[in-house]
Amino acid sequence: MGDLLIHLFIKKHSDTADASVRQAYGTLGSFVGIFCNLLLSVMKIGVGILTSSLSVLADGLNNLSDMGSSIVTMIGFKMAHKPADSDHPFGHGRMEYMSAFIVSMLILLVGFELLKSSAGALINGTASPTYSLWTVIILIISVLIKLWLFFFNRKIGKKINSDALVATAQDSLNDVIATTVILISVVISRLVTVPFNLDAVMGILVALFIIYSGIATAKNTIDLILGTPPEKELIGEIENTILSFDEFIGIHDLIIHNYGPNRQFASVHVEVPQNTDIVKCHEQVDLCEKLLYEKLNISVVIHMDPIDTDNETVSETKQKMAQALTIIHERLTLHDFRMTPICDRQTNLIFDVVVPAEVKLTHKELQLKIETAAAIINPTFKCVITFDSEYI
Repeated sequence: MGDLLIHLFIKKHSDTADASVRQAYGTLGSFVGIFCNLLLSVMKIGVGILTSSLSVLADGLNNLSDMGSSIVTMIGFKMAHKPADSDHPFGHGRMEYMSAFIVSMLILLVGFELLKSSAGALINGTASPTYSLWTVIILIISVLIKLWLFFFNRKIGKKINSDALVATAQDSLNDVIATTVILISVVISRLVTVPFNLDAVMGILVALFIIYSGIATAKNTIDLILGTPPEKELIGEIENTILSFDEFIGIHDLIIHNYGPNRQFASVHVEVPQNTDIVKCHEQVDLCEKLLYEKLNISVVIHMDPIDTDNETVSETKQKMAQALTIIHERLTLHDFRMTPICDRQTNLIFDVVVPAEVKLTHKELQLKIETAAAIINPTFKCVITFDSEYI
C-alpha cells in the first residue's frame, strides 16, 4: 500500500536528493497521517463518550493531537524547503527540526492531560465503564492502522533522512502500544469483574509511556538543533576522498555544520608537502572541493597547511611529542608541527593540540604537562601551542 501511494503521488520518487522530491515525500506522509488520525479520533472519541471510558476517549484525543502533529510536520517540510534569502543565507532546513520538536511537545501535552484525568478518576473512585463489542472492534482497527502508519512513516523517513517523519513513526508505534494496552483492559473488563477502575489504571500506564516517548523525542530533536557530531561513515568518506589525491598527505580541523537534512557545509585543513607547487596544489584543492560536493552533497572549504616531510629531525621529534601527548591522555593529538631554532639553548616547537571534550584538564594545565614532557625529550625545547576543540 505504501509503495503504491509513493508511485502514485511522487514523481521521480527515487531521486531523494532532489529538494522537491523530498518535500513531496514529507507532504504525502503528512496527508496520510492527517487522514488516518482524523478517522481514528472520530471513532474513538465517539465510543469514549458513549461508554464513558477515559482511556478510549484519551486515546481518541491522542489521535487528534497526532493529526495536529501531521499538520505541523507538513508545514515544517514546506518551510524547510524555502530557498535561502538575505536573512537566512544557509536556507530554512532547520525548520524541519523545529517541527519535530513541536510534535514532541504535543506528545507531552497529551501524556500529561491523560495522566491528570486518569489519576483523578482512580483517586475519586470513578466506576469502570461498560464496553460494547464495537469498542473492541474499533480498537483492533486502530492498532492495525497505526501499525501500518508506523512502517509507512519509518520507511519514507529513512528514505529521505527525515527526523520529523521518524519521530512521527515512533509516535505511531507508541500509539500501537497504548491502544493495545487499552484493548487488553477492555477485554479483561468484559470477561471478569475487577475490584478497581482498570480503565483508569491503564490510562495512567499509557500516559506515563506517552510522556517518556515525548521526552525522548524532544531530546533527540534538541540535540539536532544544538548540533551533534557527524556520523563516522561521513567523516570516513570525506577523509578517504581527500586522501585519494596524491598531493594531500593528511587532514585535520574538520568541522561540519548541519543546517538541515541534505544541507551541510564543512571546512578542513589539508596537509601538503611544503615544497609542493602551490598553483598545482590549488588546482587539486578546487577539484577535491567539487568532488566532495558531487559525491556527498557537502559544500567544503579546504585550507592548505604546508608540512616539512623531508627533515628527519622534525619527523622524529613530532613522533616523540605525539607519543608524549598520548601518555597525558590517549585522545590528545597534534598537527601543524614545526621546529624553529632560536639559538643553541632554545628551539621552539610550534604545533596545535586537539583537545576532546572528555579531557577535563584546563589549557594551562595541559600546557604545563606538555612542556614538561618536551623538556624530558630535549631541555632546549620550548612549546608554542594552539589548543583546538574536537568537532567530530
